[in-house]
Amino acid sequence: MAQWLPLAAKPGGPAGSPAELKDYTFELVKGEMKQGGAVIDVRLVDKRSGKPVPDAVVFARRIDMAPEGMPTMTSTLEPQPSPQPGVYRFKTDLTMEGGWQLSLAAKVQGEAGTVQNKLVLKAVP
Repeated sequence: MAQWLPLAAKPGGPAGSPAELKDYTFELVKGEMKQGGAVIDVRLVDKRSGKPVPDAVVFARRIDMAPEGMPTMTSTLEPQPSPQPGVYRFKTDLTMEGGWQLSLAAKVQGEAGTVQNKLVLKAVP
């Protein structure tokens, strides 16, 4: 008896497989901001067209000081309303100056798999 597998689980599956997610990336709108309370805007871009990708579902997010050798130094990261389609906004508290790593994971509508990026921003006094 044949076992049923969803299309995405078959080797050499259809277009839209996770390998295609390399065509999407998050980009910081601004890479440097003041230490303390901050609003971080990131743009999700389709690299093939250069256009922003609206309506993605960002389901994993973290900010920490891994670039400074302190990955356990974290801060809260609260989603905020989007200022424009394809831009995802977060409120945080950059408690120390230096490098901060923003880790994001999102689902893009119509694509299988997950877009994941780690972005580095700088908090200045």
